[in-house]
Amino acid sequence: MDRLIYTAMTGASQTLEQQATVANNLANVSTTGFRAQLSTYRSAPMNFGDGSTINPDTTRTFVLSSTPGADFAPGAISQTGNPLDVAIQGQGWLSVQTADGNEAYTRAGNLHVDQNGQLVTASNLPVVGSGGPISIPPGAEVTIGKDGTITALMPGDPPAALAVIDQLKLVNPSPGSLQRGDDGLFRAADGQPADADPTVTVASGALEGSNVNPVAAMVSMITNARQFQMQTKLLQTADQNEQTANQLLQFS
Repeated sequence: MDRLIYTAMTGASQTLEQQATVANNLANVSTTGFRAQLSTYRSAPMNFGDGSTINPDTTRTFVLSSTPGADFAPGAISQTGNPLDVAIQGQGWLSVQTADGNEAYTRAGNLHVDQNGQLVTASNLPVVGSGGPISIPPGAEVTIGKDGTITALMPGDPPAALAVIDQLKLVNPSPGSLQRGDDGLFRAADGQPADADPTVTVASGALEGSNVNPVAAMVSMITNARQFQMQTKLLQTADQNEQTANQLLQFS
């Protein structure tokens, strides 16, 4: 009887986890550059006994979550007119520096200049250039080219005085080599920073939206709720069967 309980109990637990993932995706449906999180689960044998026919090794099966992934499909690009906004066109990532000094990757290109004159993300993480964090001269009129080249024009200077400041570090590691962190940023699984990829291009004055499909996410929430209801019903059925079996034993 407890075999049914193992399957239903662990299945209900994983369904709740998947529901939390879907809820997080829905909460980020308007987050710039957000990548939908994917969750999967699978059946796994539970080993008991000594391997003999009387006491076999595998007697029960429970549900186990697999390695979570992400949907790397691009989101819709919308024009903002802000010269510091950039949207990755196709595959690729912006490189940022985290609080621990390591490198991470994001698709959120809503950039601004902080009080220290550094080019940072909406989360105030420094954007990485060809030689580290990018500094912007005070009062400069900044433009970002298709290849990520950052140019500046000082107030009062003629257009011919346009100077190259730095270049965004644009990378394109394989999706399988990336891991999502709790902060929503992606990092290389081996801990090594990815090399800059000159084929990655950006659209200036634009932002990429979330790739979460709200309709599909709502359908998933309904499906998960029904699955959880079914699994709790199985637990109730197992309890009723156990009570009936006990009554039969008492009669005998």
